[in-house]
Amino acid sequence: MLKTKLPVIVLRNMILLPSGEIKLEIQEMQDKSIIESAINEHKGYVLLVSPKFATQEDIDKEDLPKYGIIGKINSNFELPNSNIRITLIGINRASIFEYLEEENFRLSAIIGPVSIDEIDEATEEARIRILKEEFTKYVSVIPNVSNYLISKINEEESLENLTDIIVNVLPLKFEDKYNFIEEVNPVKRCDYLINLLNKEMNIGTIERDIEDKLRISMDETQKEFVLRERLKVIKKELNEDDSKEEEIEDINKRIDELNAPKEIKIKLKKEVKKYSSLPISSPEIAISKNYIDTMLSLPWGIYTKDEKDLDKCEEVLNSSHYGLDKVKERILEHIAVNKLSKENKSPILCLVGPPGVGKTTLAFSIAKALKKNFVKISVGGVSDESEIVGHRRTYVGAEPGRIINTMIKAKSSNPLFLIDEIDKMTKGYNGDPESAMLEVLDREQNKYFKDNFLEEEYDLSNVMFVLTANDINSIPYPLLDRLEIIELSSYTKFEKLHIVRNLMQDKLIKDHGLNKENISIDDDTLFYIIEKYTKEAGVRELERVLSKIMRKIARKVLKDSNIKVVINKDNIAEYLGKEKYHMLKNEKNDVGVVNGLGYTPFGGVILPIEVSYYKGTGKIVLTGSLGDVMKESANIALGYVRSNCDTFGIKDDFFTKHDIHINAVEGAIPKDGPSAGITLVTAIISSLTGKKISNKIAMTGEMSLKGNILPIGGLKEKAIGAYNSEVNKIYIPKENEKDLEDIPNEIKDNLKIILVSKYEEIYKQLF
Repeated sequence: MLKTKLPVIVLRNMILLPSGEIKLEIQEMQDKSIIESAINEHKGYVLLVSPKFATQEDIDKEDLPKYGIIGKINSNFELPNSNIRITLIGINRASIFEYLEEENFRLSAIIGPVSIDEIDEATEEARIRILKEEFTKYVSVIPNVSNYLISKINEEESLENLTDIIVNVLPLKFEDKYNFIEEVNPVKRCDYLINLLNKEMNIGTIERDIEDKLRISMDETQKEFVLRERLKVIKKELNEDDSKEEEIEDINKRIDELNAPKEIKIKLKKEVKKYSSLPISSPEIAISKNYIDTMLSLPWGIYTKDEKDLDKCEEVLNSSHYGLDKVKERILEHIAVNKLSKENKSPILCLVGPPGVGKTTLAFSIAKALKKNFVKISVGGVSDESEIVGHRRTYVGAEPGRIINTMIKAKSSNPLFLIDEIDKMTKGYNGDPESAMLEVLDREQNKYFKDNFLEEEYDLSNVMFVLTANDINSIPYPLLDRLEIIELSSYTKFEKLHIVRNLMQDKLIKDHGLNKENISIDDDTLFYIIEKYTKEAGVRELERVLSKIMRKIARKVLKDSNIKVVINKDNIAEYLGKEKYHMLKNEKNDVGVVNGLGYTPFGGVILPIEVSYYKGTGKIVLTGSLGDVMKESANIALGYVRSNCDTFGIKDDFFTKHDIHINAVEGAIPKDGPSAGITLVTAIISSLTGKKISNKIAMTGEMSLKGNILPIGGLKEKAIGAYNSEVNKIYIPKENEKDLEDIPNEIKDNLKIILVSKYEEIYKQLF
């Protein structure tokens, strides 16, 4: 059997049969690419398929039919609005063997000819005569068929073609027309068509009778009543039920009960009136019904009662998260103000921190503490503005944006609405979602938020928005300006231990079907696991590692329910394998090596800087995957040392006779930022003067060309990194003194922190 491949166009609420013609307006890029492929690669031929149910919204590949119509693009031209209008002519039926998903979400199909049993010549001739006679009777009752078509039908001698031509003329419902695609036998199609012709003739006769009965003088106020009476008479003759009338009556009742503004109710009543007049085969009926359902599903004026007991809220927050005092304090302040002032608007909080520190779960805990409904969307990777504010109803398949859809799920007008990954939205050719989000998050605007699909304002001012982000620098400034930033820093190993002991361990034991008698693990072993098997700011990887241990213990418990497994450093490799991570060793420093401090997504680390020199012409060599800012810091450091060479005991001509090589250890890891300035200066002086710096000392701070030490970020993580690397003294900028309160007490008790504002202070102490 001959098979071929054609691009597929899926028709919604439409049917094209052989000998028929339809016009389509194409607006989506995906559909335009299908048309381009058909013209350029398939001589204008496409396969047209129609899902079985006209109102079906979401269509999977498995839902598509096994028969389709081969159509040919007869004409196409571009409209002023950049849409493409095409005319398609139905050619023949085709059997579909397989649907194929192409790139850019396009669909194609492997097709072949339809297998038809041979028809006896006498049988075909008899059917043709009967069909033409019935059609002549139909035209006599309903004379709205053109003379050209009547002539074409009278001249046609093929039963195959004759059935298709007549079906294209009749005003049939979608379901009736659909049967003519799936039925490949012309004789059966003919018999079915004769029944339909008789049915249409009966309807036409009844309509005439109704016209005669109701042909009276009437003014405009009587017109609608008479039309509805006609509809009732027609349905009575057809023995059809009044389900749509009942549905409309139910919708009107729901509108009356809706706690929405008056203008919303008026708009809905108009839409219902339009919906009631649309025929079931109209492509607009699904959009109209979707609009009505969306408006009725929104929680107009429905509010949950917030928890106003500060002690209860604090208890819920403390039970789910350890630490995070600033966040908890801000939430409790919000509750206190809300309790005193009825006009207070919900804050728009943005939780910023590395992955795994509990931003999303904290938002859920806030909702639980406040007794608010919790809903969430993730906008990471969103590049289409309509994802946020919806599509206009003029588009096929239009629907509201994520904000409105999520508010429907919230079932209240004052939920806690989590918007995840706000820093990962991107601009695309379909608009700017970042700008669309401004209307959602601006307290002055979100009272009047307007979704393109709704075309009406919806009040978001009572929603408590909580956003999360990993990098504050990736949030656009106009958006950032509307947010209250709360930073969540990485956990220390002591905090991680506390989280495991008090929040995670019991849950993991229960989730794996174990009990506390089955497992024993001490604090030293947990510290060992944290340091050697995880490398993260949060506790997500730590949870996975502990789950791995639990699974292996579960296998042993299944064999012996009374077993108790003791996990320690000696047997941990049996459960987790070899150590995965090794902290950069703080080895004894040579001349020209000084420990800097760095801040990575996994927390703070020491960053040794090496400097050496050799005979040359005064060049500076920089290695170690340094970024542009760090390269500038190196040049500033060298410039500062050269301009103060007398102070440091370095000969003036040294720099013209030698090349200086600066290297940051672990060259495969990119490094950037200005905070290595004082480390670079110290390493250069150490190398050029031959004086060693202890490996128990580390430093961080930006240097100016005049020797001023400027503030840096990430001090807490850097201090933790220094402590973990067994450093006992660090130099930091004096302007970072305000950040010392963020450093855990167990770190400050074991780490001497020296505040400096000029480099001379460091030089006097070290050299």
